[in-house]
Amino acid sequence: MAKHETPLLDQLESGPWPSFVSDLKQEAEKRTKNAENIEFQIPVEAVDDLLGVLELSYKHGRTHWKHGGIVGVFGYGGGVIGRYCDQPEMFPGVAHFHTMRVSQPGGKFYTTEYLRQICDLWDFRGSGITNMHGSTGDIIFLGTTTPQLEEVFYELTHNLHQDLGGSGSNLRTPSDCIGEARCEYACYDTQALCFDLTNTYQDELHRPAFPYKFKFKFDGCPNCCVASIARSDLSFIGTWRDNIRIDQEAVQAYIGGEIPPNAGAHSGRDWGKFDIQKEVLDLCPTKCMWMENGKLKIDDRECTRCMHCINVMPRALRIGNDRGCSILAGAKAPILDGAQMGSLIVPFIKVEEPYDEIKETVIEPIWDWWMEEGKNRERLGELMKRQGFQKLLEVLNMKPVAQHVQEPRHNPYIFWKEEEVPGGWDRDINEFRKYHQR
Repeated sequence: MAKHETPLLDQLESGPWPSFVSDLKQEAEKRTKNAENIEFQIPVEAVDDLLGVLELSYKHGRTHWKHGGIVGVFGYGGGVIGRYCDQPEMFPGVAHFHTMRVSQPGGKFYTTEYLRQICDLWDFRGSGITNMHGSTGDIIFLGTTTPQLEEVFYELTHNLHQDLGGSGSNLRTPSDCIGEARCEYACYDTQALCFDLTNTYQDELHRPAFPYKFKFKFDGCPNCCVASIARSDLSFIGTWRDNIRIDQEAVQAYIGGEIPPNAGAHSGRDWGKFDIQKEVLDLCPTKCMWMENGKLKIDDRECTRCMHCINVMPRALRIGNDRGCSILAGAKAPILDGAQMGSLIVPFIKVEEPYDEIKETVIEPIWDWWMEEGKNRERLGELMKRQGFQKLLEVLNMKPVAQHVQEPRHNPYIFWKEEEVPGGWDRDINEFRKYHQR
């Protein structure tokens, strides 16, 4: 029987969707039943008390969690998020209820054996509650006590060969899409790059030394399944720089209805006869496609690689063969200065081991600048906004290109540095005076 009355939480179970409240109640009941046979390492009533403190938070309209100080495992500055309840007498099972972040495998590939092992570990030494996966990408272990942190860490590293993820003002756990393992659109090996950078930057991952958090995310193509363009300080999005490959026979098969569009994914709705003009050509953001004498034509110089046409007609259109990635910087969620999307800094770069060009010409110069100039709790995107995109290009020793321009400037003023003007400003002013005297 439930330890706490939870009328407000009970309402969340009444809707048509699966409810986390039902899951928590099920877990609480399971732990109570098994308490006679298993010596759980945290209080048996932890999940019951979790429901109670959440109910109280809903009732009061404010949280009853507090951060009671830094807590973690020996040698690591990240990976553990301290959580303490401000009502320990009322809810002793969650007086401290820390979260642990565990580095997820590349592409989130798991074996059932591994999943059983981590769940058994967390059932015994934690609350049994996990998050697979949150926006961080990590495996999230929700709720344990301070004495169990080192025990869980030892089991993870020695027996499961798994590391903690990132938390705090450090490099967060890099996250990638499924990539070339199962996706025909992948333009580079996302898992290989993610694995390499994760291992290269272990110190930055586990020992916070940055002004604030920093995220790498790796999307194999512009479909952006990891949403890196909206969520990562450095976003690696697969692309190509040659032409889209066209199978004209397959194009006609789509037009004739022999091949269903969108790989047959209609979400249960009959869209009627496929109309290439309406569903592909008119929806191209740069209008770089047209039909000519029964053939599909593409002006690839105008193509922005949005992937819409390829997604609609995957058997007729394929990504190019000269593949690499674009690198964008500065995306973040709205914490201090509002949400920002990533800004393009490297239009195209080959992704080839040992990835020295990416590390030495992009990642490390950006970090040096950000650690020198960034304010406390200022994300890279906010520093870019404060000091200007031109400053970032100077830091990276890059020349501006057309792809860096998001939209035309709003004013007519162009500012030059004195050293960029032959003869300096005096010569320019004298020429200006002579012109007006004439």
